[in-house]
This record gives sequence, C-alpha cells and structure tokens, in this order.
Amino acid sequence: MTINCNGKLIDLSTPKVMGILNITPDSFYDGGKYSSDIDILSQTERMLNDGATFIDIGAYSSRPNAEHISEDEELKRLNPTLELIIKKFPNCLISIDTFRSNVAKKSIEIGACMINDISGGTMDEKMYATIGELKVPYVLMHIKGTPQTMQSKNQYENIIQDLMYYFSEKINILRNHKVNDIIIDLGFGFGKSLDQNYKLLNELSHFKRFDLPILTGISRKSMLYKLLNISSDDALNATSIANTIALQNGTKILRVHDVKEALESIKIVEQLSL
Repeated sequence: MTINCNGKLIDLSTPKVMGILNITPDSFYDGGKYSSDIDILSQTERMLNDGATFIDIGAYSSRPNAEHISEDEELKRLNPTLELIIKKFPNCLISIDTFRSNVAKKSIEIGACMINDISGGTMDEKMYATIGELKVPYVLMHIKGTPQTMQSKNQYENIIQDLMYYFSEKINILRNHKVNDIIIDLGFGFGKSLDQNYKLLNELSHFKRFDLPILTGISRKSMLYKLLNISSDDALNATSIANTIALQNGTKILRVHDVKEALESIKIVEQLSL
C-alpha cells in the first residue's frame, strides 16, 4: 500500500506519523503556540527529528464552534509558513489541512504534496476536480455539518453503515475525477458524540474493506479528555492508548501533536505481528 508524494512513493505497509502544525490562534490544543518563524521551524524540526513522515499545516481552526475566517485570511496565514518550511526543509512532505480548492491549488503550487480536507469535499464543490487535476494524495474525511454546527449533527440511523455509504459514494466520485491516492479519515469528533467516537474506534477495522489507507486523528481530543475528566494538556497517555487501538484496527497514518510517542505505539504494535 503506497501513496505518491511529489514523486516519492511512501510505503504504508508500516504505519506512518503525520505531525500537526497549527498556525491558528484558536486551535483547541496548540492555538497560538507557533506564531513566529523561530517557533514554526523549531517545532517542524522537532517533529521531523522525532520521525514524522508528513507535516500537516492548518491555517483554519476546525475545533467546535471555531471562528470562520475568509479564504484570504487563510492564505495570508498559510503561504508564508509553507514557503518558510520548504526553504528550510526542502525534502519535507507537507500536507495542507484545508477544505478550499483554491487554497489547495496554491499550496501544491508552492510545494505541498497532499491535501487533508475535513469536509470531504462538501464545503467546496470544486475540490474533487481540483485534486484530480493536481494528482496529489487526498485525505477524505467524514463530517456532518461544519465546524460551527457539527456538535448538533450527530444523529445517525447506524453510524457504521452511514459512514460506509458516505465513503463509498465519495470514493466513487473521486475515482471519476481520476484521483489515484485516497486516504480515508473517519473524522473523530466531527459530528459524533463521545459514545459514537468510541464505537468507531472499536469498529474501525470494518473500513479496511475499502482497501485504502486509513488516517486516524484523535490526538488529545475531547473524546479522550472528557471521558477521563482531564484537560487536553494531560491527554498524552490517553492519546497513546487510543492510537494503539487504532493501529491494531488497521490505521496506517496517525495524525498527532506528539510524534515520538506515536512512533513508540507503532513500534510496539508492529512487533506483535513479527
């Protein structure tokens, strides 16, 4: 199982880590932490040295009830950071966390190699065609509503069947747009209750039937810290436990704030299959 990133084939038979770099002032865990060039480069270098295969840059906060910003503001935040990282780390494989096709296009032109779309194409009708033209890997996430409304949209007939139908439909459309490398993300926390998140985590292996890489992003999320009555700052141990379960159920990419610990989870789970 491989994906093509800027001409480099990434083998996902062994799971990989995607390090999160939020350059937003209001992300739920690290909002405002990386606002200077020095902070951005230092964190990127730390994640790469710790073993991250991908760096995922987000300039639009998708936490529940986050402020909606314009495309111009997103690009204003994103482009200088992207250029800065590519100049310092020219071999870095950069994913862009955006639901806007124009932001995706401009980012790939600058040097990013993957698009991570929280909306699964539902918030920009041009996204699928754009990805097809760009010929880059695409993370297809499930969401109900938008970051501003998703907390009230967690009603499902059967959450597993509903997500199966969602991915089947979207994958078919993407294939029609000649998108070759599709990665699926169940969207933990995006229009799901706490119980629904854990049902998806427990039954994640059902989604292996698509024969596509699965990305899981549960790092320090509220499904962990609310269950344990702690803060996101204290949720690293819980994240490692949840990541381990996700890996055992078929996840191939872990999207995390803490790269070193995610690699440790991967190494332990891989050892079990030797």
